[in-house]
Amino acid sequence: MANMFRFSSIPFRQVQIDDPFWNERLRVNHEHSLPKQYDMCERTGRFDALKLQWKPGLPKRPHFFWDSDTAKWLEAACYACAVRPDPELRARIDRVAALFVGAQLTDGYLNAYFTVCDPERRWKNLKFNHELYCAGHIFEAAVAHHQLTGSEEFLQAACRFADYIDSVFGLGDGKLPGYCGHQEIELALVRLYRETGERRYLDLSAYFINQRGQRPLWFDIETQGIPRDFLPLDAPPSYLQAHVPVREQKEVVGHAVRAVYMYCAMADLARETGDDSLLQACETLWHDMESGKVYITGGIGSTWQGEAFTTPYDLPNERAYCETCASVALVFWAQRMLQHSGERKYADMIERALYNGALSGMSLDGRKFFYQNPLLSFGHHHRSDWFDCSCCPSNLSRLLGTLGEYLFSETARELRVHLHIGATARFTLGGRAEGTLRQQGDAPWGGNVRYDISVPSPLEFVIAVRVPDWAGAVKAVRVNGTPQPPEVRDGYLHLSRVWGEGDTVEVEFPMEAQRVISHPKLAGNAGQVALQRGPFVYCIEDHDFAGSVLEVSLPGGARLSESREALQPGGESFLVLEGRGVTAAPPEDGALYRPASASSQKEIAFKAIPYFAWDNRSPGAMRVWIPETGVA
Repeated sequence: MANMFRFSSIPFRQVQIDDPFWNERLRVNHEHSLPKQYDMCERTGRFDALKLQWKPGLPKRPHFFWDSDTAKWLEAACYACAVRPDPELRARIDRVAALFVGAQLTDGYLNAYFTVCDPERRWKNLKFNHELYCAGHIFEAAVAHHQLTGSEEFLQAACRFADYIDSVFGLGDGKLPGYCGHQEIELALVRLYRETGERRYLDLSAYFINQRGQRPLWFDIETQGIPRDFLPLDAPPSYLQAHVPVREQKEVVGHAVRAVYMYCAMADLARETGDDSLLQACETLWHDMESGKVYITGGIGSTWQGEAFTTPYDLPNERAYCETCASVALVFWAQRMLQHSGERKYADMIERALYNGALSGMSLDGRKFFYQNPLLSFGHHHRSDWFDCSCCPSNLSRLLGTLGEYLFSETARELRVHLHIGATARFTLGGRAEGTLRQQGDAPWGGNVRYDISVPSPLEFVIAVRVPDWAGAVKAVRVNGTPQPPEVRDGYLHLSRVWGEGDTVEVEFPMEAQRVISHPKLAGNAGQVALQRGPFVYCIEDHDFAGSVLEVSLPGGARLSESREALQPGGESFLVLEGRGVTAAPPEDGALYRPASASSQKEIAFKAIPYFAWDNRSPGAMRVWIPETGVA
């Protein structure tokens, strides 16, 4: 079977991050965010629920998606411990893994809520009850735990659960021809297959994907037997991406996280089975998303009503939902699509979502979180300690724990660099030869990067370095100190030669602040610009202005300077943009409307900070898209 996917990602365990910006993000995640999440799971009863001791009348009644919160923390903690061994964290990991193993019933079923709160409704409401979704996160946690510890106990529990699910679902006699309302198990089963080699798990994933949207629709059949007062909400099939079979879906619709998790599974199945029709569907859906349904921050799911995609160019700023989980999921999907073709657009999207829409979900100290990530705030949207639905904090921690996996890909004859993050990678070129590539530079604030190559003997291969969309070109290339003409194809700088021990490559990319405008059909941004420098989208906050940023404009052509500034006392410094802006004076009589001729403006100092870092200082309004006035 020919593999349609040209590249293989270098696993994060073979990549050692050493980058001032990302070192701090990973430290904060390890030392503050994961402990905070553990504490909140403990305090809210999520861990205790797995002891199966709750009874009616007791507080902290389990919720049907709590197992997913617990499992995602466990998975994220395993990644963090793999990168940086930590005895205290390891002890917590072992404790939580043992709770999952102990909560499993003799038939293999594993779900704390339905075991103690509602045992009669097992598999009775797949549309809303997240049973299979929770199972998927348990499978992913079990794989991560096995890879960290080598212990078989939790992995075998996950396999027993998967075997039980396989006995329940399918098209055979006596089986339920259903699937989950919230996709996740599909991609998790592929991971379980890769870890165990058990083909039935791959086949079960394919069943869930292939059955979705087939007529008659399972959710129509299922809800006929559910009392109306038991249905927590209603939703059309398109909200669940179950309106038509997946290969016939042409537009990204419905709940954004569910959709993108499904697309991840479709890409995984395409890779494992050679099913080109699934890959073609992914490419069609990607084009629909990127052409009119994604924010400049890499946020997706524009509406609060259902955390969902809407219509093309419907990307409001103040009411933008942009769930942190959705940006994280977009990174997951883009990574899979990148391995197919190596196209730069997928790496560009990984970078955009990673540095902006996803990273904004965690405060600089790692102790507070965003669930929604709007691009305009009137001053009422702030980070929270926790959420009743707490999927986002641990999801971002999962992503940070595997950051190294998004930097490099390889074939037998090519090593491809996607993200310019300081790191050392061990590559094998598809088993052809072993070597290391060290990447270092002044990213993300500067455009200089250096590569040091180490191979045991001279070896011919290609090093392909992504030319970011924000750079647009290569400023200079030097191999062993000698300037080279840049050869750029498909958005990557290609360097082909026989590489030897101690060879070096130096690349310079232009990096300067840019004003970005929207498509004319994105009417909400008419007359406004966003600021971007390198991978970062910038925003303005009330903290940096005497008045409100809601009154600030930026003159067209006004020069912006750059400086480094710590946004918190004693904290790390970030590059901020400064210049001269204007502010509109409010009318003395407070009139809501007035003739344009009566308006007046005054010049003010202007400052913009990276979007991911907003709401870490004094509370106030924020905006990404800034009105642009006449030429300065």
